[in-house]
Formats: sequence, structure tokens, C-alpha cells
Amino acid sequence: MLVLVVDSSTPAVTAALVEVTPSAVEIRAHRCTVDARAHGELLAPQVDAVLTEAGARPADLGAIVAGLGPGPFTGLRVGLVTAATMSQVLGVPAYGVCSLDAIGHPAAAGEPVLAASDARRREIYWAIYDGAGQRIVGPEVGAPAVAAERARELGASAAVGDGAHRYADALGLPLRAEPRYPDAGALVTLAAERIRAGAPGDPLAPLYLRRPDAVAATARKPVLP
Repeated sequence: MLVLVVDSSTPAVTAALVEVTPSAVEIRAHRCTVDARAHGELLAPQVDAVLTEAGARPADLGAIVAGLGPGPFTGLRVGLVTAATMSQVLGVPAYGVCSLDAIGHPAAAGEPVLAASDARRREIYWAIYDGAGQRIVGPEVGAPAVAAERARELGASAAVGDGAHRYADALGLPLRAEPRYPDAGALVTLAAERIRAGAPGDPLAPLYLRRPDAVAATARKPVLP
């Protein structure tokens, strides 16, 4: 089965076409561009590019996998709206995966690891994974020092992800180079059991974790002097 994977929860805008068989997951085509200001401009052309490279059409898709975040509002919405729209139009299920899982799961190496992405405001989105790559804390948003303290309590041996690199000094944990951003192969691997079982799709609810910066006005402003 051909599966489209999209993630726009971080500055990395990702699209991939993956073949899911009863025993394997194989990436057929992949695009990833790091640009925090161009999620809307980049994702649709990347989806078209991976389909073209693999010689496939949208009608050939059997499922869609989308990173749910956590992530900033504007960027995260791009991937989820794209996934939800294609799912509805094509009549195929869409499955959501926590984007931090696609960083922490592949980085697991027998000991707990902290996965982090940049949440701006000098904060990170973070979660902690055990040695098998299963999430045991999070996702949460907060100061790097808070995440680091919790990670040490649980015996984390390293930190991974763009947020970990940006706040390496505050975290004080050894860094793992990869994956820096959500890994497309990990996203689909984490959804593979549901895909193979033909499970119903998910509502693709975004993991925002905090309120938006923009708020609705609470009172009307006078227009006359």
C-alpha cells in the first residue's frame, strides 16, 4: 500500500511517499526543506514531487500519515489541513502521530532519551522516551531547564531534536545528531500497525499545548472621536 506522509510541526517541511507491506516499510520518495516561514508554499509542491518521482497519482494512495505536533499554530495547521483534505477527497484514512515520537523513537538506543523541538519564547516542546523508544513523559512545553531536570530524574542519557541543539547549554545532556526533525520513516512506522489492520482514520487533532499569541478583541473600539 502506498502511504503519503506529511509533517509541518517544525521548521522542516516534510513529504514522503512510503510503501507499507505486511512486513516492511520502504520510502519510495522523500522531500524535506527547512524553512520556518514557508510551510504553506512548500508542502503542496513537495507532495506533488514525491508522487511524481514514484510514478504515482493521488488516487494510488491507500492512506495518509500526518505529524500532529506539538508545533506552532500556523505551520502545524498546514500539514494537518493538507492531510485531512486529501483524506476526505480521496476517501482514504488519515492517521496522526505525535511528531516528537518521530524524533524520540528512532533515537532510542537502550536508554531513555529526551526529544525536543523549538517552541520559541525560549521554550521547547519535549517528551521523554524509554530505551525501546516508547514515550513515557509528555508531550509538554516549557523551559529547557525543566525538561532537563525531568530527563535526568528518569536517567536520560542524551537529547535529540532541533530544540535540543538550540538549547544544548541549558539542557546539559549529550546530543544525538539525528534525527534533528521528525523522521518520515518513523512517522509511518509508528502508524503501520493501524494501516495494515485497516483501522478507521483519526480526527487529526493538533497538539498545540498552549494558547495562540493572537486573541480575539474583547471590546469594540470607538470609531468616532
